[in-house]
Amino acid sequence: MQTNLADFIKNTAEGREADAILRKCVHCGFCAATCPTYQLLGDELDGPRGRIYLIKGSLEGQAVTEKTRRHLDRCLSCRACETTCPSGVRYGRLLEIGRALVEKRAPRPVHERALRKVLRWLLPHPRRFAPCLRFGQRLRPLLPAALRRRVPERTSAGPWPAPRHARRLLCLSGCVQSSIAPGINAAAARVLDRLGVSLIPSTASGCCGAVSHHLSARTEALGFMRRNIDAWWPRLEQGAEAVITGASACTAMVKEYGELLADDPEYAHKAARVSELTRDLSEVIAGEDLSMLGADTTVSRRVAFHSPCTLQHAQGILGTVESILDARGYRLTQVRDPHLCCGSAGTYSILQRSLSKRLRENKVVALAAGKPDLIATANIGCLLELRAASDLPVVHWIELLDE
Repeated sequence: MQTNLADFIKNTAEGREADAILRKCVHCGFCAATCPTYQLLGDELDGPRGRIYLIKGSLEGQAVTEKTRRHLDRCLSCRACETTCPSGVRYGRLLEIGRALVEKRAPRPVHERALRKVLRWLLPHPRRFAPCLRFGQRLRPLLPAALRRRVPERTSAGPWPAPRHARRLLCLSGCVQSSIAPGINAAAARVLDRLGVSLIPSTASGCCGAVSHHLSARTEALGFMRRNIDAWWPRLEQGAEAVITGASACTAMVKEYGELLADDPEYAHKAARVSELTRDLSEVIAGEDLSMLGADTTVSRRVAFHSPCTLQHAQGILGTVESILDARGYRLTQVRDPHLCCGSAGTYSILQRSLSKRLRENKVVALAAGKPDLIATANIGCLLELRAASDLPVVHWIELLDE
């Protein structure tokens, strides 16, 4: 793709990066075949290729309008197009650059800016989010059925094994998951303990930075990243093997710390090391001897696995969780169009409610088609979104191994 970037961005680091990404695109259109929003709306501008043209125009100095912003906002950032692209176009990174530019050149209406500010103020901060969640849980019996399904019942994390093994991993505490489903990381700790690995909770760490990052609040996002690195670094220097979390979205974000902080002289080295040592929970479990978990005494059940976009597209991990569950005796059902997003996508389910709901309904139908006994996934956002619409139990896959 030929480019002619405008002077205001041509000689900047982001401009050079965007230019290199744009020049890789060959207009083939393969990305449209796997884009969830293009499949729903059938509009070229609601597919990766069309959005690339919008971003290119913005970078070349063309007018940026509400229409530009609307089509970029509709993107899920699922990165299914990257998995499909034969030219290796880094669409996700280009989208981040484009969205940040559009935010500056076409400011949002006051009510949109206010909502995004509230989400950034609330969701990444457990001390703010947890009390709001508890209040909603107390009111849960009084809520309408549709809203009640979106407010999860309060659950206990269960015991977290004390460190007793030479091998140790660090666990990102996270933000929303630590309040809504504290049992996920605790289940991971119990499973790893049986495998001879101690999982150390890092209470000083918090949000991975994804909420702020995907809402174009870059400075704020980098602050979360630096705080997490500071929390982990002493333990890593003492020999901790890796950083993990029970949320594939958080893992995908932490794996990008090295790139996002590459220009920070104080944190570049540490960020690169953290990203190098970050592993998805499925990568860790798959590398262990599962026979140490003992014989599988549960009745074999049929499981539909929903692979989050952050697992299969952002991290490029395909089939690993399924292999683990198969090895433990679960029967995996076939799921149509497994590459498609469930509609959660971080704050997307709040900011683009109508599109998110349509994607969720399609995903629930696809997951239920094989008549499974339950649905398993690997990310808290997907888990909550699917629970709100499915009559089947929806769990994190590590909870099945914890059984």
